[in-house]
Amino acid sequence: MEIFGGFMVMLSILGFFLTVLWFILPFVIFGIKGKVDRMCCLLEDMDKRLKALEQMIGRKESVLPESSEQPEVPLS
Repeated sequence: MEIFGGFMVMLSILGFFLTVLWFILPFVIFGIKGKVDRMCCLLEDMDKRLKALEQMIGRKESVLPESSEQPEVPLS
């Protein structure tokens, strides 16, 4: 019966840790969900800014005349 007693102690310790994890897990998930939602909003904001910059650059390139001359690069 000694083997059975040690096995039950191990199972009870494992059950205790699983119970603690079961109670903590929802708080961890909701904490991560809030961070992911904030990151999503920041990413959408960055995407809007990038689109605005691309449009500004596109307008400036269409206004500037194209020159056939290449800028000289000094060789050193």
